[in-house]
Amino acid sequence: MKERTTSGSPYEEQFGFCRAVRTGNRIIVAGTGPIEPDGETTQGGAAEQADRCCALIVAAIEELGGSASDVVRTRMFLTDPADQDAVGAVHARYFGAAKPAATMAGAAWLCRAEWKVEIEAEALLG
Repeated sequence: MKERTTSGSPYEEQFGFCRAVRTGNRIIVAGTGPIEPDGETTQGGAAEQADRCCALIVAAIEELGGSASDVVRTRMFLTDPADQDAVGAVHARYFGAAKPAATMAGAAWLCRAEWKVEIEAEALLG
């Protein structure tokens, strides 16, 4: 049995996906960009955008019965390598206690030109 949750991102309907899927004790969270409730991009730099991404990720995991402490894998995509320390600090604030396996990689572009970061995650419950 699969459970799904959405975050209201305009891309979910347009591209045919959901924010996160839970199957058994595993929760997989899609690549999450800095989208505000009104569909606009989070204002500010990479740290502010990463904070929004992480908040959306944790909300999706919680909606499906997990928590930030259940996160075992993250992937961070950045358009500018100069942002790695700022994004890494936000990641540590949200997931540092869980110490997930993590990847930070450069990306030539993300869905919107103003996006500086996109993050995905996986959690294991129990």
